[in-house]
Amino acid sequence: MMTQGLRNNPLDRFSRRTNAVVEQSLLGLGILMIGVVAAQVFFRYVLNHSLFWSEELARYILVWLTFLGASVAYRRGVHPRIDLFVSRFGTRGARAIHVGTHLVAMAFFSVLVIYGAQFAYFVRLQISPALQIPKWIVMLVLPISGMVMILHALAAIVSEPREHAS
Repeated sequence: MMTQGLRNNPLDRFSRRTNAVVEQSLLGLGILMIGVVAAQVFFRYVLNHSLFWSEELARYILVWLTFLGASVAYRRGVHPRIDLFVSRFGTRGARAIHVGTHLVAMAFFSVLVIYGAQFAYFVRLQISPALQIPKWIVMLVLPISGMVMILHALAAIVSEPREHAS
């Protein structure tokens, strides 16, 4: 558990606030997805008329839910991990492993930002078939989620050494 001193860390406060915004966005996207899928089922099986755009919209919402959800999971520290050996290294070793882990994760998140932005730019002229929206809007979640996860990793690096020292 973080101490009160860590909660006053500006980077951690920004990370927490960003995470709260992402969580609220996930709630809205989840409700929207439920509504779209429920409407599709109703129209298809009750009215015998398919909503041609609903599957595409549900798929795009799922992509956003997945990547933004990954950033929330990272912030909460609930991604699967193996920490069997960490306790054997003592306090200093555990701190080094935690910082190293976040640095490696930041490298992967940087790849997500860079190549995600390049991919969004690559598909900038493509239009989705049913919704007629630019596909770069859908792919924009890649660099956004990568940047959010980099923020969370930086906050964890700043906070975790102090946590383990106490």
